[in-house]
Amino acid sequence: MPRDIDPSLNRRRLRIELRKARENAGLTQRDATKALEWSLSKLIRIEAGTVSLGVTDLRALLQLYEVTDAALVAELEDAARGSKGQSWWAQYSDVVSPQYALYLGYEGSADTIRMYNPTILPGLVQTEDYATALVSALSPESLLRQQVDLRLSRQERFFDGSDGPRIDIVLDEAAVRRQVGGPAVMRRQIDHLLSLTEHPRTNLRVLPFSAGAHFSVATPFILLSFRDDDDLLYVEGPGGGLSSRDDLALMARYQECFEEISAIAYEGDRMTDLLGAVRESLDNS
Repeated sequence: MPRDIDPSLNRRRLRIELRKARENAGLTQRDATKALEWSLSKLIRIEAGTVSLGVTDLRALLQLYEVTDAALVAELEDAARGSKGQSWWAQYSDVVSPQYALYLGYEGSADTIRMYNPTILPGLVQTEDYATALVSALSPESLLRQQVDLRLSRQERFFDGSDGPRIDIVLDEAAVRRQVGGPAVMRRQIDHLLSLTEHPRTNLRVLPFSAGAHFSVATPFILLSFRDDDDLLYVEGPGGGLSSRDDLALMARYQECFEEISAIAYEGDRMTDLLGAVRESLDNS
């Protein structure tokens, strides 16, 4: 499915424009719901982009906010009609948590994706063999194929074609050297990483062991940046999920961390030399 017609992207478009229109009208969420005799939770979900929006409800909001620009109204009505239906990951619903589904919706419209994982390679760069070996150790066998296919489908959406976000990934040397699936699987995985260094929208770095400790030394995270919205943080692992945009201090700390580890990570020839050395050690194992 093209990135620009996924229902989650239409819901995000509505979220941005309706929140802006409400604020321009000088109304709080509670003011708006009281005027429309709606529940507060209904508007919160609409402005979070987690639910679809009918054209009738949209028109009620636009009338309340005094939005009269005909072109904008028509555009938002089209977005409301397109906000219904299933997103591309619906077929993998058994293995997609509500928090991760929300993340995938935002990821699809990001301008830049920055990510770091201290222990394993991020799903966005995993080969099928690596993903299979990893998931088989973490999930029930009945869910293995769905987990792997979800990773591969996500990769296709971002790496195939010329359109898409810039992807900036810091790999940890620990993740590069961990033999998930054994030497043969890792050789193919290293070859895949080396091939990704040629991708025009992808920048890879490797954080060496010598970098020592840092703020996210035990926590994988992803930062999403948008042309028309605030950055968003996704912290992976137990208890993780999307951060609140209100937690600016936490967001800033992870942004600083990414800049810090990017500055000391190997790139260019130093990175490819390290990856080559790891691959050579696998050849000899």
